[in-house]
Amino acid sequence: MSRENDSLDPEHEEVAAAAATDSDDFLSLVPHYYRGEVAQATSAQDRLDRTTDWAITLIAALLSIVFSSEDIPAYLLLVGLLLLAMFLFFEVRRYRFYDVWRARVRLLQENVFANAFDPAGAEHPRWREEVGEDLRQPTFKVSFFEALSRRVRRVYALLFAVVGVAWVSKVTLFTPESQWTEAAELPGIPGIAVAAGLAVFYAAVIAVAAWPARRRAKGEIHGVESGDWKDTDGSHED
Repeated sequence: MSRENDSLDPEHEEVAAAAATDSDDFLSLVPHYYRGEVAQATSAQDRLDRTTDWAITLIAALLSIVFSSEDIPAYLLLVGLLLLAMFLFFEVRRYRFYDVWRARVRLLQENVFANAFDPAGAEHPRWREEVGEDLRQPTFKVSFFEALSRRVRRVYALLFAVVGVAWVSKVTLFTPESQWTEAAELPGIPGIAVAAGLAVFYAAVIAVAAWPARRRAKGEIHGVESGDWKDTDGSHED
C-alpha cells in the first residue's frame, strides 16, 4: 500500500494543536513533557559527571605512577595536562548539551509551576512560543567560551593546579641529583623553555577562569535575592 494512501487527514496530524487552546488538555500534557525534559537533563548530567570522574581518576593514577620512583620522568605530567585538556573539551561539549535540557526545565518551572504556586504572572510572556520554537529548532543556550570558563572555574582549575604543583615538586624536590632545568627539559627543548610554556598555559587558564563577562546562560541560584528560607550568602551557582 502506498504511503500516500496511509497518510493521516490534516485534522489528525494537527491533533496536538487542540491542546494549545484547551487549558485542561494543555495542563495534562505539560507533566509528561516536563518529566521527559527532566529525564534528559538528568541523563546529560550523568554523562557530564562521568567525564569529570574519568579526569580525576586519570590524574590520581598519573600522580601515583610519577611519584612511585625518582626514575619516572617529569614530562609524564605534561602528558597528563594534555589529557586533562582533552577531557575538558569533551566536558564543555557535554555541558552545552546538558544546558539545553536544563534551560527548558527551568523555563517550565518559572512559567508553569511557579505561577501555579504563586499566581504572580509568567516570567516570560512568550514562553510557550519559545519552547515550541526550540523544540522545532534546538539551539545551545550557552556559548562555548562561557561553558569553557564555567567548567574550568568549577572543576578543571583545581585539577590543572594539582598537576602544576606536582610538576614543580617533581623537577625540584624529587630530583636532587640534577638541576631543575635538566629535570624539566624535553628532547630538544631546554627546561627553561618548558617552564615558560607552562607559565603561559597557566596564565591562560587563569584568564579563562576569571573571565569577567556578564553571564548570559539562564542561571540557577545565581544573583537570587535572599529569603526567609534561602541561603543569604549568594555564593552558590548552578
